Amino acid sequence: MKCFQVSVFCLLTVFPLPRALAAQSERSPQDLLKEAQSLQQAGKLDQAIEDYRQILKQYPEVAPVRSDLGAALAGEGRYEEAIVEYERAMRLQPLPQIRLNLSLAYYKADKLDLAVENLKKVHEEMPDDLRPAMLLADCYLRQGRNKEVIALLDPLQATHGGDMGFTYLLGTALVRDGQVARGQVIIDKILKNGDSAEARLLLGTTELAVHEPQAAIADLQKAIALDPKLASAHSIYGRALMEAANPDEAQKAFREELVVDPNDFDSNLYLGVFLKDEQRYDEALPYLRHALEVRPGDPGVRYQIAAIHLAKGNFSEAQGELEALVKASPGFLEAHVSLATLYYRLKRKQDGDRERAIVTKLTAEKQARESAEAKPTDTKSQN
Repeated sequence: MKCFQVSVFCLLTVFPLPRALAAQSERSPQDLLKEAQSLQQAGKLDQAIEDYRQILKQYPEVAPVRSDLGAALAGEGRYEEAIVEYERAMRLQPLPQIRLNLSLAYYKADKLDLAVENLKKVHEEMPDDLRPAMLLADCYLRQGRNKEVIALLDPLQATHGGDMGFTYLLGTALVRDGQVARGQVIIDKILKNGDSAEARLLLGTTELAVHEPQAAIADLQKAIALDPKLASAHSIYGRALMEAANPDEAQKAFREELVVDPNDFDSNLYLGVFLKDEQRYDEALPYLRHALEVRPGDPGVRYQIAAIHLAKGNFSEAQGELEALVKASPGFLEAHVSLATLYYRLKRKQDGDRERAIVTKLTAEKQARESAEAKPTDTKSQN
């Protein structure tokens, strides 16, 4: 990349090419590097990659060239190869810019946990640079970690609040977190710059959050018309259609989302659930397993996978899934119900009775919470 050009030239001047290679190429390493960078900028990535690799055969420890090779590989969508080169570059010269490139490759390869781990470090090293903060916020959004998006971006509003991309990420997190009033302020700010797909998506998400599916459907249709490839638009449209009791159209929306973003969590999850409910278990499992790859350990997805094993009569697999699930999420009522059912089918009455007692306890606690939440409303209505 350009920011490394001077240092690379210095390194290649101090350590000149061997005569045999120089005679073979008839080009100085500086010329070869210039050509590689020029080819990369022109989009001729295959040729650029070949040039970078030719340099690295003789200079394997030049971190900036490895980083440039990583960028060219990433540009071709070869993210796993790019990650290898960035990791090598980081071992040689752990610069924040190289770590940022590595984080982006992890993000593109859908290795969000690794992207987050590295982006946190980059954000600490480059606190005034908006790029790592924005990418980290987007990772958090994809993982459903809305509160962490808000905690990250809120302190930056004073300096970056005018950036529409920043504003959109923050507004989306606020709406998804249920902070509708604050989210509406963000939406109004975006709408002042004119109608846009992003603004319509935020409006639709807000309307869905307050259970107005028909209004949400109208705004989400406008968002999709303005930008059919807008991330999450088809997915949230599908959720609005589900709430409006239109499951067939919802499935179509989720499938359209997966064309735009194969890693959309909700679309994989809901398609898997639809197919499971239609008893198309073998078709459902790949969607659910991919949803679990996007959000490892998600209890809702794990429960759906266990339910498929149970429905197919794969009791051993179902037992393993459910026992692990209730251990990780002891308050998951439905998982305890299914596990009790499974134990009784397996003639394990003592275990079934134990799970049934847990179900009784969790149900009573749930009813108590619902009763406590309803009391203020009842008092208000009586007044």
